[in-house]
Amino acid sequence: MSRPVHDRLLAELSVSGPGIRGIIMRRALYGGVPMALFALWIGGVKASPTVDETLPSNYVPSGKLMYQQHCATCHGPDAKGTGPMASFLKTRPSGLTLLTKRHGGKFPKEYVQSVLEFGPGPSSHGTSDMPAWGPVFRYFDKQNERAVRQRITNLCNYLTSLQEP
Repeated sequence: MSRPVHDRLLAELSVSGPGIRGIIMRRALYGGVPMALFALWIGGVKASPTVDETLPSNYVPSGKLMYQQHCATCHGPDAKGTGPMASFLKTRPSGLTLLTKRHGGKFPKEYVQSVLEFGPGPSSHGTSDMPAWGPVFRYFDKQNERAVRQRITNLCNYLTSLQEP
């Protein structure tokens, strides 16, 4: 106990009045009431909800949002293969706006879905820099295959909307 507190306590004990019992009661009351109110306030404050609590269990982001979050870093915001990470990759990322043109005027949906889910496969220059997004989406969606399929569909639909004539 520090000296000033010790001296003050001794001074309180030596004064006439309610005595030690009154001092203890007064200190308990003055110290206990604020602590009890604080405890009640803390108990009543609800923590901010987590993402899992704020989104419906069947929530799947839009294709545009997923593209911005997962693809634009390499493929670029305009999907032309010029993202900020493109220069660091072994193989330059594909431009995604000419897929329809390169496939005879028809968007290659099944091919794009396969690349998104399983990756592009082995490259002639070694391993591919493009990740397989299927396992990542399965992790995000807690192995919910229907949600994974919806993510891939949303991304495909967004890429379809980016196609140049």
